[in-house]
Parts: sequence; C-alpha cells; structure tokens
Amino acid sequence: MELSVVVLALSANLCFALGSQFFAHYSRTIGSMWMNWAKASIALICFTIYCLFFVDHVTLSMKNYSLLLISGFVALGGGDIFLLKAFSDLGPGRTLMIFGFQPLILSTAGYYLFNQTIDTSKFWAIAFFIICLFIFSLEKFKQERSWNLKGSLFALLGMGLDAFGIIITRSVFDSNPSFSPMEGNAIRCVGAIFLFVIITKFFKPLNLIQKFKDLSKRDKGFVILGSLLGTFLSLTFYLNALKLAHLGSLSGIAITGTIFASIFECFYHKKFPSRYLIGAFISFMLGMKFLLF
Repeated sequence: MELSVVVLALSANLCFALGSQFFAHYSRTIGSMWMNWAKASIALICFTIYCLFFVDHVTLSMKNYSLLLISGFVALGGGDIFLLKAFSDLGPGRTLMIFGFQPLILSTAGYYLFNQTIDTSKFWAIAFFIICLFIFSLEKFKQERSWNLKGSLFALLGMGLDAFGIIITRSVFDSNPSFSPMEGNAIRCVGAIFLFVIITKFFKPLNLIQKFKDLSKRDKGFVILGSLLGTFLSLTFYLNALKLAHLGSLSGIAITGTIFASIFECFYHKKFPSRYLIGAFISFMLGMKFLLF
C-alpha cells in the first residue's frame, strides 16, 4: 500500500479518535441520535462550503447519486447511531475494538466485488491487527468479568452498517474516478440527515435544533469541535484513502483508532498505559510492518 494512503488513513483515525471523546460524552448526556444529527449537519455545512470554492463538479448518474445517499443513510445515519450508543455504553476505545473484524468483511467484499486479491503480507497484517483487538478485549474482560453484550451488539451493528456503506461508496468511486471524495462526503451527509428527518416526522420528535440552542457556549464549541474532527476531517482523509486503497488493508489500519482512542482516554483519566496497551501497540506495529514492507 502506498505511504500516502497509509498517512491519509492514519490521519482519519486520529481525527476520529479525538472526535469520539466528544461523541461519547454528548451521547451519554443528550443522546446518540442527537449527537449523530449534530455531527452530520455540521460536517455537511463544511463539505458544502469546501465544494463550492475548491471542487470541480462532476455530474453522476442518478444511480450513483442514489448509492451515495443510501451509503450515508445506512452508514453515517443508522450505523453511527449504534456506534455512538456503543460509545456511551463501552467507551470509544472498547467500541473501536469491534472494528477489528471489519478487515475480514471488507477483504471478502473486495475480492468478490472489486477483484482485489489478498497476498500473504496483507493476511499477516490483518492477523496482527486482530491480535491487537483481542489484547484489548482480554484486558477489559479481566477488569470487569463481563463482555457487555449489549454494547458489543451495538458496536457490531455499527461496524456492519459502516462496512456496507464503505462498499457502496467504493463502487461509486470505481465507476467515476474523477469524482471528488469531498462531494461524495457531502452527499452522504445529506443521506444521514434524511434519516433523522424521517424519524422526527414519523416516529419520535427529536427536538434536534432546540437541544443545540439550549447548550451553553462551551458545550456548543465542543460539539462543533468534535464534529469537525470526528466527521469532517476524518471523512475527508478517509474517503481520499478509500478512493485508492485495498479495502481489507485500509480497514485493517482503521484498528489504529482503538490505539488512539485508548491513549486519549489514558490522558483524560491521567492513567499510565497498561501492559495490554503496550502489547497491543507492538502488535499494531508488526501489522504495519507487513502492510508497508
């Protein structure tokens, strides 16, 4: 995998891990649906402004526009509802561990849908990334004697829907090489917001805008900062990497989000990294060695 793609993917994970700290806090205090709507709305404003000034518009077929909207509706909308619920139950670090299984799903999809092979080095890279996941899971089980099945189920649902969105988005990029990831991000955000419009209109009033108005200036600033980091910048880096990368390897790098989120949690709680975190980091570095060299 090209170094530029790895840098993009790592940047996306770093931004998302930072943003996830804000997402976890406000999902607990206000609600995961509200936080998901807020981050999608703020990101949409940013992507729209960027596209108006810096992107040469490429017209897609109605089929491809629909696929991007579905991707946003399913992954950024539905998938992230479950993801943020898992954040509030498990915390960002443990939730992102579940994404260690995503390389297997996306590698299989890449093989059957996009004719992407998995050579031996990529297999070992994915294996070490999953070992990284297991080490984190073992640490939490020894601490709490519980796998927290409810939170784990939310994380698995979020991971599965996210993988579905990635596959759809990649198919659009493959059929439209000149299409900008930034414009793709904007359309996906529209799809995500459409989900909350449907929920508010037909199922449960969410009072989305009023809840934002009721926040203090400090909380509004943190919500905006978290959305810029965890959605706008994270998706900017990730979709640029997705346009070029091998799906299995790219999702393998996504496990670095677990490392980053756990490190940030150590800083937040002022705790020295455990031997499990150190072991997971070593496993991650071995995985990166096989992936790059």
